[in-house]
Parts: sequence; C-alpha cells; structure tokens
Amino acid sequence: MIALSLAEIAAIVGGQPHDIPDPAVRVTGSVVYDSRAVEPGGLFAAFAGDRVDGHDYARRAVEAGAVAVLATRPVGVPAIVVDDVVQALGALARTVVERLGATTVALTGSAGKTSTKDLIAQLLRRAGPTVWPEGNLNNEIGLPVTALRAEQDTRFLVLEMGARYIGDIRYLTGLVPPTVGLVLNVGTAHIGEFGGREQIAQAKGEMVESLPSAADGGVAVLNADDPLVRAMASRTKARVVLFGESGEADVQAENVRLTATGQPAFRLRTPSGCSEVTLRLYGEHHVSNALAAAAVAHELGMSVDEIAVALSEAGTLSRWRMEVTERADGVTIVNDAYNANPESMRAALRALVAMGGASRPEGSRTWAVLGQMAELGDASLSEHDAVGRLAVRLNVSKLVAVGGREASWLRLGAYNEGSWGEESVHVSDARAAIDLLRSELRPGDVVLVKASRSVGLEKVAQALLENATEGEVAGR
Repeated sequence: MIALSLAEIAAIVGGQPHDIPDPAVRVTGSVVYDSRAVEPGGLFAAFAGDRVDGHDYARRAVEAGAVAVLATRPVGVPAIVVDDVVQALGALARTVVERLGATTVALTGSAGKTSTKDLIAQLLRRAGPTVWPEGNLNNEIGLPVTALRAEQDTRFLVLEMGARYIGDIRYLTGLVPPTVGLVLNVGTAHIGEFGGREQIAQAKGEMVESLPSAADGGVAVLNADDPLVRAMASRTKARVVLFGESGEADVQAENVRLTATGQPAFRLRTPSGCSEVTLRLYGEHHVSNALAAAAVAHELGMSVDEIAVALSEAGTLSRWRMEVTERADGVTIVNDAYNANPESMRAALRALVAMGGASRPEGSRTWAVLGQMAELGDASLSEHDAVGRLAVRLNVSKLVAVGGREASWLRLGAYNEGSWGEESVHVSDARAAIDLLRSELRPGDVVLVKASRSVGLEKVAQALLENATEGEVAGR
C-alpha cells in the first residue's frame, strides 16, 4: 500500500486511535486479515467471524510486525477503532485508488472469472506494473484488500467481482470504480439465490452501469456470444467492445481447434490486425476467456502481436483450476476442484475428453471424479442429472460420483443415459474415491477431479499425487 500515517488512515475511515504512541507512524506494508500473513509495516484488519474472532489475534499481529490493527474495539495494542471494519476497508481502498490514478479493470461472470483475471494480469503486466488478486478474492473483503496492494507505480489494477445477490456488484464498484468493465457470461452459478438467469443478468449488468461515459474513458467489454450479456450494451454509457466468435465481435477467434493434447489454438482477429495463438491452458472454453483478456489488453494499448505472444505463454496463476500434472507412470491428474457450476462442469468434461484423445497410449481411459455443484436451488436435481448424462454422451470412460444426494443424481443421470455396469459408480466420500482410483488407474489414464469448493475434492487429486515421482505441472 502507498505509505499513509495512522492519523491519515483514522481520518479516512472515520476511526478513533487507541494505544497509538505516535500517530505519524506510517503503514508501509500490506493490509491483511490473517495474522499469519502479517509483514513488517503492515496493517491487520480484525474481523469477528462465526468461528474465529480476529481481535483475539491482534497482539500476535503486532508482534509479527503490524503497525496497528483495524478493529471494532480496543485490543490492547495500537489500533484504529471503527464501527465496521468492512466499511472501513472499503473507504481506505477507494481513497488509495483515487490517489494513485491507476487504470482499474473489473470483471464478472457466472464462470471463468478467475481464469480470465489471471490471463488479463499476465497480459497487462507486460505493459506496466499490475496488481491483481490471488485466487478469487472477489467480495467485500477480498476486493479492497487487493486494491490496497497497489503502490505508487501501479499502472493497472485488475479486480474480480462476484455476486450472490442483486446489488452486490453495485456495492463493489462503489468501493473501487472501474474504468474498464468486463462481463464474461450469464450462467446458472448461484441460481438458487438469484432465482433465474434473468435475475443473474440483472446483477452482472450492474458492472456496466457503474462505468464512466465513453467521453470520460469508460469501456464495457461484453461477450457477443451470450445474448444476455450482449443486451447489457443498452445499460451503459461507456463505449462497448464485443468479443467472441460471433461475426459482430470486435475481437474474434477464427479457425478454433484443439491440439492433440487438448489445448486450444485459434487466429486472433482485432481491429488492428490478426495473429495466431496456441494456449497452454486446457479446454476449448478457454478461448472465450482468452478473447475477453485480449479485448481488454487491446483497449489498453497492447498490439495484437504482443497479445498473441502473451496469451500463448500464459499459464494458470490460481490453484486447482484445470491444474494438470502428469505422474511418472503416465497417469495425468487434472485438479479442477476449486469450484463447479453446470457451465464449468460441462467445459471441464469436454476438456477431459480432448485430453484423452489420440495422443494417449492405446487402452488409456478418461475418469471424471465429480461431486456436488452447490447453490443451484430447485435446479439442482436436473442439473446434476444433465451432467451425468453428458459424461456418457461424451464417452467418458469412467464416472465416479462422490458424496451424498447430489452425487447420486449424477450417477442416476449417467445410468439413465445408458451407463450400466462398471462405467459409473457412486461412492460415499473422498477416501472411497481415492481407494478406488488407486486400485484401478493404469498408465495413460486421465483423471478429472471437480466439484464445488465445499466438497473438498482437491483431496482426491492431492492423494493421487502423493508418493508419486514428481511430474511436470502443465500450464504453469
């Protein structure tokens, strides 16, 4: 964070200093909410959660080097006491970003946010100092914490914005107003909370409503291939830039194909020219993510050739998102267990099939180890059933449905589509899946592991890599 004195911070957040010997002392390090991540000169934000109260770790944070604590009560160490730590962080972030003058790029969508954010960051950092969130810090806490990592020389600030309810993105764009706003897609993630795709579109469209006018430099980057996103053009005063495979897109992908290893290749067409791209990422769904990143980078001054090179060299920056590791015995593990929704599940299954294609040894198999997709509400049964059916239609060799009721729906969908015998199986938990796979896998097999974060299926992928000779992690 840019250096600010404790007195300045207290004034910005409307807080009261407590036990601060010298209000002129400056915060020169990061703002964090995990006392284990404190660095010298930093500021520790204490949150009172359901299970852990950050105030109990205030002394530990100061002993680790924090200058002070942002808290809702005195904690016996230097602190700025506020009514609401979340609101205080937001006020601090907005002030810091306004003083810096960096170009803020914000993105949202039902699927692909984190992968696209990582691509944008890898492109823009070639053009200047860039700050972006690690993982998916995309809520009212993670977003200001990310923004507060910006320094005096930061040129680009890339922010991911998530939403569970209408108004969430409006709130986040109020904290750190973007100049460039990107909407990837409108799917069914969190449909249980929203109630329908039209309501999801209403929420995601708050991104483009927040942008400055075209005269003031605002740019809305929209997916031309998604009708609900394309329609958001009428909700913004910003200049609209379209990406996609549609003929009306400003940034297009032509001649899309997959390599023998399942990595997308295409011709990138922009208003300033064309160039060939071969991604290191796996699955055709990354073409749309790459086009979105290319559209943003092109608007911010990068040439088509610079963009193509950067895209072709970009890898995954966030854990457990199509993280591909080949074991020494030839078994490939695809850890995509960070999260799941119907759109990303379908994309991952298609990527799995592509990866298990002609380049694999004869007799090799594809395994889909799948768990619950959370927060689907009344659509949960039909969506899990559909994913199970799709696995059969795509000729996935083995489906392992892990967990309770939702997993049984996955297995039932596969069964009703014609997956009888040993082609699909329902197991109770991760341990049972691990035991099954360890006994059944053979060289050349490809294993996809995917479920919502709450299921914790990354344990399966990690267990399958334990005690194995270290292989190459692709896409990094």
